Amino acid sequence: MAELLQYLTSGLAVGMVYALVALGFVLIWKSSSVANLALGQLVLLSSWFTYGMLVQAKFPAWLGFPLVVLFALALGWIIERFILRPLIAQPILSLITVTLGVAYFIEGVVSFIWPWSVAALPRLFPTEPIRFAGAVVSQEYLWVTFISLVVFGLLTIFFKYHKMGIAMRATADDQLAVQACGIPVTVIFSRSWMFACVVAAVGGVLISSIGGITYGLVETGLKAFSVVILGGLDSFLGAIIAGPIIGLAESLGGGYLTPLTWAGVKDIIPFIIIIIVMLIKPYGLFGETRIERI
Repeated sequence: MAELLQYLTSGLAVGMVYALVALGFVLIWKSSSVANLALGQLVLLSSWFTYGMLVQAKFPAWLGFPLVVLFALALGWIIERFILRPLIAQPILSLITVTLGVAYFIEGVVSFIWPWSVAALPRLFPTEPIRFAGAVVSQEYLWVTFISLVVFGLLTIFFKYHKMGIAMRATADDQLAVQACGIPVTVIFSRSWMFACVVAAVGGVLISSIGGITYGLVETGLKAFSVVILGGLDSFLGAIIAGPIIGLAESLGGGYLTPLTWAGVKDIIPFIIIIIVMLIKPYGLFGETRIERI
C-alpha cells in the first residue's frame, strides 16, 4: 500500500507537468494549426536559463523567476515574429519542419552555453517528507501538483473571461470571423507562442526541481506528445485529463514492470499509449472529429 501511494503521488505530479507542456502544444495548434516539435527543447532551455539566473547569476528567487517568465515571453515572441510569421500561407509541412529546425537550434545553443550534462536547481520546496499510511512522500511532488493545478486554474480563467483569451478561443474556431472583428490574427499567433513558452518554462522548472537538469528533459516534450494524442490535439480539457493518466501509467508501469522486464520500460510506456490510441481513437479522448471532403 505504501509503495502504491508513492507511485501514485510521483505519477500524478509528473503527469501534471506533462499536461502543462502539452497545453502549450494545444495552444499553438488551436490558433495556427502548427505542430510545435520544439516542446522538449523549450523545456530544456527554460530549465537551464533558470539555472543561470538562480545559480550562476545568484539572483534571489523573487527576481530570478520573473526574469525566467520574461525570457519565455520574449522567446515565444521572437520565434513567432521572425521565424514563423514569414512562412504564413506556406504549406503546413514547411511550418512543422521549421519548428523541428528551431528544436535543433535551441539544443545547440544550450550545449554551447551550458556544456554540462547534469545540473541541479536550488531547493525550491521543503525537504521534509510527509509520512502517510506507511508511505514516505516527498513534498516536492505535492508542491508540483499544487502549482500545476493553480496554473491550469489561472489559464482557464484567462481564456474564459479575458478579452485576449476569448479572442484566442475564437481564432481557434474561425480566423476570418476574428479578423472581421478587427483583431489581427498574427497577434493571436504571437500570444499563443508566448503562452506556450511560458507553460514550457513553468513545466521545466517544476520537473527540474524533482529530477535535476539533464538533456533527458527533451524527452519531457516527447512524452507531452503522448498527452496531446491521448487527450486530443485541440482540447484543453483533454490535456488536463490525459497528463495525469500518462504520468500514472508511466509511474505504475515503471514501478511494477521493471522487476519483471528491464530498467527502462517506463520510458516507452507513453509511446506505447500513443500507438494504442492512434489505432483505437485517432482523434483522442476529447479531440474534435473532422471529416473533410477531398
